[in-house]
Amino acid sequence: MKLLRYGPAGQEKPGLVDKDGKVRDLSTHVKDIAGDAISPEGLKKLAALDPASLPLVEADRFGPCVAGTGKFICIGLNYSDHAAETGAKVPPEPIIFMKATSAIVGPNDDVEIPRGSEKTDWEVELGVVIGKHAKYVSEVEALDYVAGYCLINDVSERAFQAERQGQWTKGKSCDTFGPTGPWLVTKDEVADPQNLKMWLDVNGHRYQDGSSATMVYGVKYLVSYLSQFMSLHPGDIISTGTPPGVGLGQKPNVFLKAGDVIALGIEGLGEQRQKVVQG
Repeated sequence: MKLLRYGPAGQEKPGLVDKDGKVRDLSTHVKDIAGDAISPEGLKKLAALDPASLPLVEADRFGPCVAGTGKFICIGLNYSDHAAETGAKVPPEPIIFMKATSAIVGPNDDVEIPRGSEKTDWEVELGVVIGKHAKYVSEVEALDYVAGYCLINDVSERAFQAERQGQWTKGKSCDTFGPTGPWLVTKDEVADPQNLKMWLDVNGHRYQDGSSATMVYGVKYLVSYLSQFMSLHPGDIISTGTPPGVGLGQKPNVFLKAGDVIALGIEGLGEQRQKVVQG
């Protein structure tokens, strides 16, 4: 299934995409795409519905594809070719940092350049959405705890991230720095999360053209690894890193400016399009 949330910001309703690509309303069956609705049992109930029996809707806006996200966990330098372009070594263990959940916006909402920013950058990433409580899980059972996958633009302010004191979080957490969606694609529709084409354009120029095949630490490992340090809960998102082609990796560097248009996508997970505005 492709689950989504549609409507004005803060008033989104749950829905799904039918076989013809049309949006169907799920409001009479679940309150939101969150919590129990994305548990294994909840997803089974939704999968048993006949999409043709659900009301058709015209969606003017897609919201973030999952609600109730308690943790937005990001993995740094998790693509061997991206690490190489930034001059960094592949880390011996995953680099973990948090992105504030207040950064989460819809897939086509504007991206705001924060005040004082000179180095706002882009990153197409595979997102993993947790579907049930996970603690101390093994790699073998890790995918049992995954509801599905989504597309994320891990927007980053590089000067805030790396040129000032402290952790990466403040360069990753500005408002609008987490476009998420358009869909939560359930894991049964993704045969191999480690073999998905990924791309990102700015103003029609392709900067990122990669694959999750070059991910250093795969989805199973990351879910298991993170669960050794913290409980993972339904709606938590793991953003798993980016392939090469970020603005910081260009020679000379290229960073976002007001008026730019970002377009990105991952095979089977949909596409996003954002206009860049001054915050």
